[in-house]
Amino acid sequence: MCLTKCSVKDFVHFNAKQDAEVLHKAMKGIGTDEDAILMLLSSRSNKQRQEVKAAYKKTYGKDLVSALKSELGGLFEMLIVALMTPPISYDASLLNKALKGVGTDDDVLIEILASRTCAQIKEIVKVYKKEYGGKLEKDIVGDTSGHFQKLLVILLQGSREKGVDEDRIEKDAEELFAAGQGKVGTDEEKLINILGNRSHEHLRLVFDAFKKLYGNDIEESIEGETTGNLENLMLAVVKCAKSVPAYFAEALYGSMRRAGTDEKTLMRIMVSRSEEDMLDIRACFKKMYGVSLYNTIQVEWTSLSLFNSTLSFICSGAMG
Repeated sequence: MCLTKCSVKDFVHFNAKQDAEVLHKAMKGIGTDEDAILMLLSSRSNKQRQEVKAAYKKTYGKDLVSALKSELGGLFEMLIVALMTPPISYDASLLNKALKGVGTDDDVLIEILASRTCAQIKEIVKVYKKEYGGKLEKDIVGDTSGHFQKLLVILLQGSREKGVDEDRIEKDAEELFAAGQGKVGTDEEKLINILGNRSHEHLRLVFDAFKKLYGNDIEESIEGETTGNLENLMLAVVKCAKSVPAYFAEALYGSMRRAGTDEKTLMRIMVSRSEEDMLDIRACFKKMYGVSLYNTIQVEWTSLSLFNSTLSFICSGAMG
């Protein structure tokens, strides 16, 4: 459900049948009115898009997503199809592609499993099995290994402890130190157990205690004691425990500051967070980098007007 933190909200004067007619007209005849498609779909919530999809099929006897795919192309097509996919199904599809493609896209596994709530993860597991006929955990185990795999599997259970255990805060901070900086070698099992199972509220207090006791942030300890995908996953878990919007603000900034913009990461985050916490992400982005997310997208995508405009509408929520 869209709360005040999201940028895409229910369109006030919504009429599914009329929207279906607008889309049909935009795709009818020679040429496609891509601007009409953009304006309509980017200003409807995902729930409303599903109603439009049903109305389109009832009226015209065709699947709306298939019709859109036949008329559009490139990044714009990918973005519109993503917007037409229910959020949990979208996450499940991203995980399936990450696991079933050539190689494993560990960045997608990390992003989704570190940032989603326990309830969302449990729903993703159900939808994944329904839509792809297999168990997500089995597919992850088959494509990953070591301590990276263990932490992914723990996160996949969606069973973090609830609330704060005051008696364990300082003990957990001490154990995190003892497992990393405080010994020769690293006790990854201990790090994984605490980071993967404690509630975010509890972990924030543990990280504060860690800094007070040892004078540095937990991120510095992880960076010094782990490497590769395990390091990336642990850092993502820590950052999401501290602030999910800040985590995504950093990810968006990184996607537009690499050599060559990472459009898939940019699109994935903009779509998946549009009805979650995009306004908070925008605020974090401005605070962290001194520029607006909206303007940064505009600058990065001047050559791709439709893709640019759609992301900008999602960012601004001006059409909601």
